[in-house]
Amino acid sequence: MKQHQKMLLGIVIGTVAGIAANTLAGGTPWLDWVVTNITALVGQLFLRLLLMLVVPLLFSALVMGVCELDLKQLGRLGLRTMGYTVVVSCIAVLIGLVLVNTLKPGLGLSDEARALAMKGTSVKAAPTPSDTSVPSLIAAMVPSNPLKAAADGDMIALIVFSLIFGLGLAMTPTEGAQRLRETIQGLHDVMMKLIDGVLKLAPVGVGALLFSMMARLGVGVLMQVASYVGVVLLALGLHMFGVYSLSVRFLGGRNPLAFFRDCRLAIVTAFSTASSSATLPTALKVAEENLKLPRNVSRFVLTAGSAMNQNGTALFEGVTVLFLAQVFGVQLSLSDQAVVMFICVLAGIGTAGVPAGSIPVIAMILGLFKIPPEGLALVLGVDRFLDMCRTTLNVTGDLAAAVYVSRGEPSLVTDPEPSRLEPGSSAS
Repeated sequence: MKQHQKMLLGIVIGTVAGIAANTLAGGTPWLDWVVTNITALVGQLFLRLLLMLVVPLLFSALVMGVCELDLKQLGRLGLRTMGYTVVVSCIAVLIGLVLVNTLKPGLGLSDEARALAMKGTSVKAAPTPSDTSVPSLIAAMVPSNPLKAAADGDMIALIVFSLIFGLGLAMTPTEGAQRLRETIQGLHDVMMKLIDGVLKLAPVGVGALLFSMMARLGVGVLMQVASYVGVVLLALGLHMFGVYSLSVRFLGGRNPLAFFRDCRLAIVTAFSTASSSATLPTALKVAEENLKLPRNVSRFVLTAGSAMNQNGTALFEGVTVLFLAQVFGVQLSLSDQAVVMFICVLAGIGTAGVPAGSIPVIAMILGLFKIPPEGLALVLGVDRFLDMCRTTLNVTGDLAAAVYVSRGEPSLVTDPEPSRLEPGSSAS
């Protein structure tokens, strides 16, 4: 079996077994013991193995990506990537807000669901708006201590440091700098080799993660908020298969069917890990080996996109805020919703690409508009599944952005293989 087929099998087995365990033995001591001490542990080890490699991989890939660029390209790539990210993120949030206002998933919830919404949560809110002013955000992008930024998971600051470091390395034509460049390339090669080994464990890790989630939650909570889940999935689907297909076709000059087929390994990895950062190594492999994008461009766009191009996160945050406003009867005017949209786009750029990274940001937005943050209990019940879905959109968006930015670059392969252009051909 191919790797993506093994991962899909792990997803199916983990989900079905988890639901069966919840139905037949939900709440029993032995099932709680199995989930806590075996399946959750295996799943967390798998995630930690992936996340362990993210910082050195991101640093080495971005530094080498800058070094391999013609320095005249760097400003152009950055502007094209950022411009694409902002525009597509705005479209994503707008799709979500239109669907929530049209379908109104927060109205008509059962009394049981409302009671669940009133229960307290342990979620900590993100920094207050005074700490997220534009000058503060800009200043925070430049780390005073890059090691501390890496340790704190501040990917934006780490990306800025990596870009500056790579730029300095590219502009230093000394023998020592050349040896350092070879060392960083060696670091990247080692990280990619380790990623290959970790991905061989993916079917087991994925199955364990999903078994733990379904054994604890079952399908009851999903049924209580089915309308909310449906709106999120509909919005994500419209953006992924509508907006990205148009982007790949008209901005990237590629066949959307071939694009999604070539990206399937990264898509499945994103869905199973619910982490853009953890999926970055796989996305880099897909971009270089399947999509045949120029390595210097794909490294730059994907490493930056794993932290900044969070379309699915921005969409999810907008839908969730409006959904909980409807649940608690808080009326948000069009101007309020415009502010929500603006904050979600910025949050999508700055949210950590790790599981549940958007929850603290949502708590901050709820407090800003005086929506009871206790309502997050509703979302937390289904957040793992939705996190998997929105991460899939995030990663696919990174690859779509890489296709767009790569088009027209001098190192782009101008005569793609026929299999990349014909929808009926087989993918590598």
